[in-house]
Amino acid sequence: MSNTLWTTPAQASGKVIRAVGAIGGVPLELPAQYEHFVDNKKPEFLAKFPHGKVPALETADGFRIFESVPIARYVAGLAPNAGLLGSDSKSAALIDQWIHLAELEVDTYTSLIRGLVSGAIVPYNKPIHTVFAERQLRALKTLNAHLATRTFFVGERITLADVYIAGILLRASEVTVDVSVRSEITHLARHLETVANQPQIKDIFGPVKYVEKALQYVPSPKEKKEPKPAAAPAPKAEKKPKEKEVDEEEPDVPAEPKVKNPLDDLPKSAFNLEDWKRQYSNNDTRGAGGSLEWFYKNFDAAGFSVWRVDFKYNEELTQTFMSSNQIGGFFNRLEASRKYLFGSIGVLGVANNSVITGALILRGLDAQPVVEVAPDWESYSYKKLDLSNEEDKAFFEAALAWDL
Repeated sequence: MSNTLWTTPAQASGKVIRAVGAIGGVPLELPAQYEHFVDNKKPEFLAKFPHGKVPALETADGFRIFESVPIARYVAGLAPNAGLLGSDSKSAALIDQWIHLAELEVDTYTSLIRGLVSGAIVPYNKPIHTVFAERQLRALKTLNAHLATRTFFVGERITLADVYIAGILLRASEVTVDVSVRSEITHLARHLETVANQPQIKDIFGPVKYVEKALQYVPSPKEKKEPKPAAAPAPKAEKKPKEKEVDEEEPDVPAEPKVKNPLDDLPKSAFNLEDWKRQYSNNDTRGAGGSLEWFYKNFDAAGFSVWRVDFKYNEELTQTFMSSNQIGGFFNRLEASRKYLFGSIGVLGVANNSVITGALILRGLDAQPVVEVAPDWESYSYKKLDLSNEEDKAFFEAALAWDL
C-alpha cells in the first residue's frame, strides 16, 4: 500500500503537501478517481476521516491524518535530511510561527473575501469586505518586512514555512493580491517566485496566476435598480374659466416634517465617533500608538457608553459562515443609527458549537434608542460595561482586537 493523499488538483494546501513530499523524496499518490463533494461524503471515506475534509492522508502503514498543516508537518518529518522542519527546536518554533500567521491572517481572509464577492456569503457588506482586506494587507506587510533582508523565512534554506506561505500566496494572488498590493509587498512576491520555481515543485505549483485587480462584488441583475420608465406626457387639461380654476385648485399638501432623533439633543461631546472609526481602521488595536490608546485619551463617558452584546439564541447557530452572515445583516439593519454607533461583533467557536458576541460604543447612556432601529434588536442582550472594571475592560479590548 502506498501513501495516499486525497485532494483536488486546484487545492492550494494539497499542492503544498505534494511539494513537501517532492522536496523530501516522500512518494504521495492521489486516488485514481476522486470526485470532491461526492466521494468525501461516502461512508467509507467518513469512516477514515470523520469530518469529511480534504486534504487527508493515509500512509502505507494505515496511519490517517487530516488538516493541511499537520499533514505537511508529518510528511516533512518523514524526510529529516531535507531540513524542512529546521535544525533545532527554536527554528522549528519559528517555522510554526510564520505558518500560523500566514494561515490565520492571510489565507482566512482570502477565503472570506472570495465568499463575499462570489455571493457564497450573503448579504454582501462593503465595510466588512474593506476590514478583511485591510487586515490581510497588514499581515502581508509583516511577512514582507521579514523578507527584506532574507531569502527564506527561517535560516538559509527552504523550510516548511517557505513552501506553506508560498502556497497561501499562490491562492491569494488569484483573489486579493492585485497590482497595487504587490507593489507594497515586493519581497514577498519575489519569495513566491523563488519557491514556486524550485525544480522539484515547479510542475506542482504551476505558473503563478496574478489578478490585475482584486476580485470585486458584482450585484446580480435583480439587485441592480431598474431605470424608471419615462413618464407618459400628461394629457392637456381643458381650459376652464379662471375663476373656476382657482376655486377647484387643490390646496398644497405640506411636506412631512423631518423627525429629529432625540440623540441629537444630547449635550455636545468632545469624543468624535468618526475620528475613532478612522483610528480603529488605520492603526493596530493594541500597543503604543494603537487605536485603544487613542480611545482612552479621548473617550467621553458622559456622552457615550460601551456595551457588551450577546445573541440570545446561540443554541440555534449551526454553520459559522451563516452566523457571520447574520452579524452582517444585523449591522445592515442598524444603518439608520450609523452616526451614533460603532460595533465589533464576531463568531466564536466552531460549527454547531459557537456564540455571537462583541462590543458596541454608543451615543448616550442607553442602548435602546440606538439599536431599536434594527427589527431584530431584541434577539440580542445588552450589558453596559464599566471600563474601570478590569474584567469588563479586558472583554472590551479583546472584542475590538478580535482575540476573545
